[in-house]
Amino acid sequence: MSKAPEPAPQSLVTAVGELCSVSVGDKEDAPAPSLQQARAQASAITSGKTDPQAEVSPTSRLRELFDGPHLSPGQRRIAQYLIEHITEAAFLSITDLADRVGVSQPSVTRFAAAVGFSGYPALREKLQAIALGTLAGGPAADEVNRGNELQAAVDAEIENLENLRRDFADPDRVIEIGRALSESSPLTVLGLRISVSLAEYFAYAARRVHPDVRLVTLGGSVAYDALLQSRAAGGTWVLAFSMPRHAQETLAALRVARSAGLRVALITDLALGALADEADVTFATGTGSRLVFDSYAAPGVLAAALLQAMTDAGPERTQARLEEYEQISEQHHFFLRE
Repeated sequence: MSKAPEPAPQSLVTAVGELCSVSVGDKEDAPAPSLQQARAQASAITSGKTDPQAEVSPTSRLRELFDGPHLSPGQRRIAQYLIEHITEAAFLSITDLADRVGVSQPSVTRFAAAVGFSGYPALREKLQAIALGTLAGGPAADEVNRGNELQAAVDAEIENLENLRRDFADPDRVIEIGRALSESSPLTVLGLRISVSLAEYFAYAARRVHPDVRLVTLGGSVAYDALLQSRAAGGTWVLAFSMPRHAQETLAALRVARSAGLRVALITDLALGALADEADVTFATGTGSRLVFDSYAAPGVLAAALLQAMTDAGPERTQARLEEYEQISEQHHFFLRE
């Protein structure tokens, strides 16, 4: 897919100044542009790695390692355990790892072969290299453990955001999918149960820059109808959110979308498993799980990055729609004057 050259990003302050300045000949009653309009011009995503030394996050390295082969359900459990406990699991014996995951030792051996290693010792050597890099680059354990549970929850989210930042070192995939979502009309956004809030946020913002966004927050036949109607109306993509605990009805909806001919982009916490198998592209990022209910700092930033990519894909349409919305909101007094 060919891309027009991106304009060089300018600072937010400069963009605000340019948008807010009115020459003598301009109409004095022209509505002042909003900060969102300034952001649309000032925050374009630049393709390619901005820092050649930027590291890929440990979780991303493991997901790349395990994502290619077709793994059995038991092997996926091993992969997910390693992703979630890399700094500890990399130093386990084959017996201890099998016990932790609840599988047999031969299952661990077959898993190592399935992901391209001669056996478990070779796989463990690779895991230890990744784990040692994680320990060297991360905060000291005693620093992480200091503080109360709320601070520990924040620390965990900071780590999720650091991993996402490393993933963003090469933003090409975000740019590509953002363009695809922008070109899908209608664009369907799916989020069920606990994932409703993320889907509602994305759909609310996407409607500012996209002419036809359809939000699906109910499962079962309601979701099926919406997905089939979206495809019949010419839609090509669904953006789905699935946070833990993952709902059976989300999996069923993704299968309906795929069978109808829609492509699926998935934002979730797992790069492996049944949901990822039904997606054309999966954006996997960590969620905060230190409190009774999960928190979603990294998925929220990831959703905002895809929104930014959508605005970059059609700058003229974005600007026109934002200007129209500002006029309407001013006319009907949607917002308080700050």
